[in-house]
Amino acid sequence: MESTEKLTDTNAILAYLYETFPLCFIAEGETKPLKIGLFQDLAERLADDSKVSKTQLRIALRRYTSSWRYLKGVKAGAQRIDLDGNPCGELEQEHIDHAQTTLKESQEKAKAKRVAKAAAAKSEAQAAKANKKPAKKPAVKRAKPAAKPVKEQAPAVNLTPAVLNELKQNQRVNVKLGKTPVTGVILDIKKEDVQVQLDSGLTVKVRVEHIML
Repeated sequence: MESTEKLTDTNAILAYLYETFPLCFIAEGETKPLKIGLFQDLAERLADDSKVSKTQLRIALRRYTSSWRYLKGVKAGAQRIDLDGNPCGELEQEHIDHAQTTLKESQEKAKAKRVAKAAAAKSEAQAAKANKKPAKKPAVKRAKPAAKPVKEQAPAVNLTPAVLNELKQNQRVNVKLGKTPVTGVILDIKKEDVQVQLDSGLTVKVRVEHIML
């Protein structure tokens, strides 16, 4: 049983016309100008066809005749055709001029639309780039340098210069070798020279003026 479901999509109706009238409606490539009043012929042929309505046919026919490939086919020397592909006379110049003007306007409009769309896309991309904030780098915690140990200052000791006659062996004394006196024990005394063994184990010989008590 044949389907009676109506076609509502314009592309589907055009596909139906390509199949039903292949000598008139050309699906691909260069088209041929249609007979003036072809819509009436089309409506009569499809009067008993429940798939399409006159309104949808008119919309589909308008889509077909306003396409660029159809307008390009409306040129000098071209013959109009009917539903069966039969020639119906040459085109008039005013129809050719109208078709070429319509084609030019349609192409310029499409070009302007593409340019505007590209400009909008570029502007949108630039705005998105400008609004994109760089990701913050995580703060790197720097380890604080270890506090230097505070040197404990040795308690101030009031030392007095030694007198040679008062010195004796095995006596603990302070030897002035640098800024800080070093403690030790007297090993031997010879005239002005005093031999001292320091607490560090080192034995030194110093003049009596370097001995402090």
